[in-house]
Amino acid sequence: MGTGGIAAMHAKAIRSSPQCELVGVHSASSERAQAAEEQFGVAGITDLTQLARQNAVDAVCICTPSGRHLESAREAAALGLHVLCEKPLEINMERAGEMVRICEEAGVKLGCIFQNRFKGDFVKLKAAVTEGKFGKLLLGNAYIKWYRDPSYYSSSVWKGTLQGDGGAALINQGIHTIDLLLDIMGGVEKVFAKTHTLHHNIEGEDIGLAMLTFANGAFGMIEGSTALYPGYAERLEIFGEEGSAILENGNIIEWNIRGEENARVETRDVNNSGSSDPLAIADQFHQLQIADFADAILEDRDPLVTGVDSLSALDLIEHIYKSSKENREIVVVS
Repeated sequence: MGTGGIAAMHAKAIRSSPQCELVGVHSASSERAQAAEEQFGVAGITDLTQLARQNAVDAVCICTPSGRHLESAREAAALGLHVLCEKPLEINMERAGEMVRICEEAGVKLGCIFQNRFKGDFVKLKAAVTEGKFGKLLLGNAYIKWYRDPSYYSSSVWKGTLQGDGGAALINQGIHTIDLLLDIMGGVEKVFAKTHTLHHNIEGEDIGLAMLTFANGAFGMIEGSTALYPGYAERLEIFGEEGSAILENGNIIEWNIRGEENARVETRDVNNSGSSDPLAIADQFHQLQIADFADAILEDRDPLVTGVDSLSALDLIEHIYKSSKENREIVVVS
């Protein structure tokens, strides 16, 4: 559902998954639906009902603008179709919560695309933290110092707008690394943040900083931007009493655990990062997540990233915006 740039990546990932078949591309616009039909070689439709009645579709990937995800999910769930949605689930917690409720009541599965959770080095990091190899966690940082050319925003009617995007640099670009940070460090108790629009002519922020106090007592920092030319690979840093690790573009570049042989990668490959090009990301991790979602349907289990799982990053970003607006520290969880 949706025919923007990310739709092509979903189509490729679906076709790379042996469990899946791409059967149609949906758009509310008949012109875009026809163009998508020619591009992808499958039915271009404006009404999901025609496919659903033929039992020709089991699930949809929502690739519409962020602020329209709820409506797309409502349409799919009403037809009994499972829903895998691009991040963020929606532009705020109220609308995202409604998506979760609608899918639960319809008895369909809801997943959210956070494909970076499927990268091998992040899986290794999470397993090591879970096993206690890092000891007590002390500090966790997420840095997303990216760049978007002004044409990225000016060529779109929704990107960088509050109604269509919910904000900008943090909720659209930064949310991936913020999700990884929370998946490792756990929930946030308090946040003090500043966001601003310094470079682009947009409603949302193009730079944001946040100081975090995690529920486990650890501290953290978030720096996110789409104004920092030429754009640098996103970075996740985890520090504990017994070890530390740094990931850049999802690759381990520092790995130091007390009593173990340390690892340091000198060559820092920033290819397949969205740091300066939103469509430069690799598609194999979308493929892994889409394959998992298909298996979840076939096996009648939860996908590895459920709609509920995706809410933590969105909730924190909403509190970051509130903290900046009110110029005070905000309690996130009591």
